[in-house]
Amino acid sequence: MHAHQPVVYGPAAEGTEHVQHRLGGGDTLELAAIGLRARVLDVPGHTRGHIAYVAEPLGDDPRPLLFCGDTLFAAGCGRLFEGTPAQMLDSLERLAALPDETLVFCAHEYTLSNLRFARAVTPDDAAVAAREAVAKRMRQSGLPTVPSTIVIERDTNPFMRARDASVHAAVAEHTGQAGLDPVATFAALREWKNRFR
Repeated sequence: MHAHQPVVYGPAAEGTEHVQHRLGGGDTLELAAIGLRARVLDVPGHTRGHIAYVAEPLGDDPRPLLFCGDTLFAAGCGRLFEGTPAQMLDSLERLAALPDETLVFCAHEYTLSNLRFARAVTPDDAAVAAREAVAKRMRQSGLPTVPSTIVIERDTNPFMRARDASVHAAVAEHTGQAGLDPVATFAALREWKNRFR
């Protein structure tokens, strides 16, 4: 019997142990055994060296795939452990520019919690309410809410909408600070979520 020897790929800009292949933005990852070809994007914010993979479609499904780790979640985003609000906003905006139909595979099933927060930010938003209702039914049936798509995230994820008037107004009301620029709005939104219960 032979022991399995996994090959570990990881971010070049982080000191993660046991990574044999360090990757950064612009690199390509090919896993011929499963037919996967992906380009690497630098998406700092959660950590300084966070990366994401944008893969070509697999099998019969024509949609591209995004494996984004803890940068983008269904209806949310990761905490800022090492990166800055400006970095995370830039990373999310680059992900938002991917094709609408791109399937978003994030690292955690936080969708219902994130949608509860999204409803607090934009309580009158019909798209957020509809997504929350669907996600509740899915979870009650034991189904995952992941993957979502880029267009769903652009429409309902408050962190991808830091430039939207409705999100900007909600943050201004919550903080009592009018006239915040998009980075400050994003930073205040992330801090609001950090304390949200």
